[in-house]
Amino acid sequence: MLHQWEEPGISVGAGSGAVFFAGCPLRCAYCQNRAISRAAAGTVYEPRDLAKVFSSLEAQGAANLNLVTPTHFAAPIREAIRLAREAGFDLPVIWNTSGYENASAIRQNEGCVDVYLTDFKYADGRLAEELSHAKDYPEAALRALSEMVRCTGSLRWDAFDGEERLVSGCVVRHLVLPGHADASCAVLELLWREFGDAIKLSLMSQYTPVLDADDPVLAAHPGLGRTVSAEEYEQVLDCADELGFQDYFWQEGGAAEESFIPAFSPAALR
Repeated sequence: MLHQWEEPGISVGAGSGAVFFAGCPLRCAYCQNRAISRAAAGTVYEPRDLAKVFSSLEAQGAANLNLVTPTHFAAPIREAIRLAREAGFDLPVIWNTSGYENASAIRQNEGCVDVYLTDFKYADGRLAEELSHAKDYPEAALRALSEMVRCTGSLRWDAFDGEERLVSGCVVRHLVLPGHADASCAVLELLWREFGDAIKLSLMSQYTPVLDADDPVLAAHPGLGRTVSAEEYEQVLDCADELGFQDYFWQEGGAAEESFIPAFSPAALR
């Protein structure tokens, strides 16, 4: 699909050419895309057919190719990109990931991926285990992000359809979780210490509750049953400012009132 709701510089022109992949290396309790992240399979494509999908998005005016949760299909996706480029495909390639990546796998993407649009969810392994079943998330994500920065280099932009388009570098997303503003500040402190302004930060307030009322996760983390408060989000924004982050992406009030949960069709999940 042509996706209009990514960060500035990514959703430009007709939109970002998003391709969503079934499955995910994480099992986040609060996942908003669980319709596909926990799906056993989606529509099956051979690399040659996926290459045609990529080229069709370019023909529709997409500003880039946005591969959403592609990690576990990395090798055939790289092959599809190679085939598409042989056929004339010429868009920046975005690897849109949870951040839970293997650094050696990121090295294999070098020369194939232009932009990383990556989450950095936790600096606390205990919280990562409780909410995403990945105690080693902070260490794994840090190693992976270091490789992403090395492989893509500094942030770089060009002109596309009269707008600025991001063509290289790393945008690091952090979703603020209700009840965990302090944990978000710990993430920002880690990112600033390790990367400074080598990355583009995107602070997201769009958390939308999806947990059932009887979900045991809510007993330990009751805040996950509501949206992020203005005070919590402001605390995290203030933290970013105080650390030295400049010109980062942030969302204005009411983000969670919009539809941030795509309506994946049953046909797409076959």
